[in-house]
Amino acid sequence: MATSISEARERWEREVAETGGEDRQFTTVSGRPIRPLYLPEDLPPGDYDTTIGYPGQAPFRRGIHASMYRGRLWTMRQFAGFGTARETNERFKYLVQCGQTGLSTAFDLPTLMGLDSDDDRSIGEVGKLGVAIDTMEDMLVLYDGIDIGRLSVSMTINAPAIVLMAFYLAAAQERGFDWKQLRGTAQNDILKEFHAQNEYVFPPAPSVRLVVDVIEFCAREVPQWYPVSISGYHIREAGSTAAQELAFTLADGLHYVEATLERGLPIDTFAHRLSFFFNAHNDLFEEIAKYRAARVLWCEAMRDQYGAQKEASWKLRFHAQTAGCTLQDKIPELNLVRVAYQALAAVLGGCQSLHTNSMDETLALPSEHAAMLAILTQRVLAHETGVINSADPLGGSYLVESLTDTLIQEARDYFDRIEHLGGMLAAIETGFFRREISEAAFAYQREVDAGRKLIVGVNAFQAPEEKPIELLQVDPEVERRQIEALAQIKAKRDQEAVRRTLDEVRRAAESGENLMPPLIDAARARVTVGECMNAMADVFGRYTPVV
Repeated sequence: MATSISEARERWEREVAETGGEDRQFTTVSGRPIRPLYLPEDLPPGDYDTTIGYPGQAPFRRGIHASMYRGRLWTMRQFAGFGTARETNERFKYLVQCGQTGLSTAFDLPTLMGLDSDDDRSIGEVGKLGVAIDTMEDMLVLYDGIDIGRLSVSMTINAPAIVLMAFYLAAAQERGFDWKQLRGTAQNDILKEFHAQNEYVFPPAPSVRLVVDVIEFCAREVPQWYPVSISGYHIREAGSTAAQELAFTLADGLHYVEATLERGLPIDTFAHRLSFFFNAHNDLFEEIAKYRAARVLWCEAMRDQYGAQKEASWKLRFHAQTAGCTLQDKIPELNLVRVAYQALAAVLGGCQSLHTNSMDETLALPSEHAAMLAILTQRVLAHETGVINSADPLGGSYLVESLTDTLIQEARDYFDRIEHLGGMLAAIETGFFRREISEAAFAYQREVDAGRKLIVGVNAFQAPEEKPIELLQVDPEVERRQIEALAQIKAKRDQEAVRRTLDEVRRAAESGENLMPPLIDAARARVTVGECMNAMADVFGRYTPVV
């Protein structure tokens, strides 16, 4: 005899009560309470089949492509960079042999801060956490023998992004590549540096101006390039919740849109080349919902708020990277498991590009063996699990759809708060973003310290003994070699060309002209990163945060 819906529910409630499941409290990684069961009434009223729609159709809740990975797999990346440009070039070639389909470049701390290797402030950091790049000569070596006309190249650089982009384009042209065939991404997202990562140089307003310069230049000259990767990754790494990562990232993106529109570029000339970079954290379903919510919110903003006419302008394209902050130094092999589940969330959430962290990254720069395993993790996911066989397999899940709607509303609430504070730059100056993130980080750590959130191998299920794993060691002679090579370039270059091009950089900075052309000329003259940054600082000044 068939059981009615009401009878089935009564029985389920009774069994939950008998097994004690009703009394236990569960939350997402971000602390959001999760009920033991989600039902149709947890979704908004109306025709929900129409609301969630189809993959490839606005508002792209279910993905930006109709067939998703049946048509084309995501780009598989592995972050790489250490020592000199030559050493990183060798690692790039190794990763391509392992099946990597896109190159992601990590720069050392001096380069990230716009400093040259021979700067006193660079001592002890040259080539340690990424590759050292001082001049266009280094950029030529970095991609030597690599077909950058075929491979997509990503550069994780922010404050000096416009300088490194100029170096890359000048080097590509010298090698004979047409800028119009180049594909890749410059992270170039300075706003999140003021929220979370602190690798800024200039004040917020001129910093945003430089981002727009790159967007404008690429729209004209490098049409297949993504000139900014609006990044929630570092916001999440600093301790934010999923909702904060979602809201602050999209708010940053909307500010870049506003600034580019003020420059006079029509929305449909650049919106389709804006990309996003999200974290793939531990909570599988919350992360999937976060990506779905991001697509809906961005589509609605581009289409309804800014009036974009082209469907390509409505689509949020994103790269995901597994969460570095979740990697543990205890039983590092377990990081392989964490990364695999995080990568699963990114793929089920519809990413276009994915980086999987190496298991040893919390201890040192990735070893070749660990980097290979990280890339092969994506291969297993793509070819052995069946997740690519159907577009958006979790679409219609009561839990996932309910979480998606909740995150959409929480993000909208944050948008209202930012607007009430006077907009993005005003909110930065009041310390709003830092306070929100620090409070969330504190709340999470309190749960871990109290044992209410379990970290396997750390505060639960510790292993009695651990075997050490082999770590990559950066040659201590790297710094000396890099500084010597830089000295040789400075001695050989045309000093008059250096002076002339730096004067042009200052003039363009002062006049408001796009800085990309004079910086490309400076790159050809072998002007250094630090010299370019100092020239712009002469006009923009340097930023001191409000404490």
